[in-house]
Amino acid sequence: MKDLESVFEGASNIREFSDNYFRYLTGLLSSLDKAAIESFVNQLEEARKNQATVFFIGNGGSASTASHMANDFSFGSRSISDDLPFRTMALNDNVSIITAVANDSGYENLFLRQLKVHFRKNDKLVVISASGNSQNIIKAAEWVRSQGGKVIGLLGFDGGKLKDICEISITVRTPKGEYGPVEDVHMILDHLVYTWLWYQKRKEKIK
Repeated sequence: MKDLESVFEGASNIREFSDNYFRYLTGLLSSLDKAAIESFVNQLEEARKNQATVFFIGNGGSASTASHMANDFSFGSRSISDDLPFRTMALNDNVSIITAVANDSGYENLFLRQLKVHFRKNDKLVVISASGNSQNIIKAAEWVRSQGGKVIGLLGFDGGKLKDICEISITVRTPKGEYGPVEDVHMILDHLVYTWLWYQKRKEKIK
């Protein structure tokens, strides 16, 4: 399956469509850069050991993924790493701040203004964007890089402008506009990485 159009064309009912869609996602997952996934995990572990904060940002569906990741990597894994937990924050979660910044300074400054308050040395920024071209995310990523911080991208399509800003990027390569499959894979990455971290911490605890 080369794109969503071929997924539709090869199906005459929902069962066939389901089979095609699952095969399509399997192909996208198989083509991901495993070295980049490893680097992502290493950055998370580095932040944990330094008790630095990992910030997550995204718009729309990617905002939901950012919230989900922040939850999974901190509270989801806390029972196994109470002694040295992951510190995370999704900057799209506080409605009061979002509306205040968007109203007073413009939506393009939504994440930048928050990072200027919260970001400290050794912190990391995870940017989640299918297009890689969201201005509010680009501004945040550029500012973090200017402060010497690490930026990790979970991207889609061709990576957009963010691919050249991120030091580490995991890109789900689909035709432009295929937001659903990109967001599906980003959520699978969340659970893949979270599960790996959880089991690693459990093994350490057992020892």
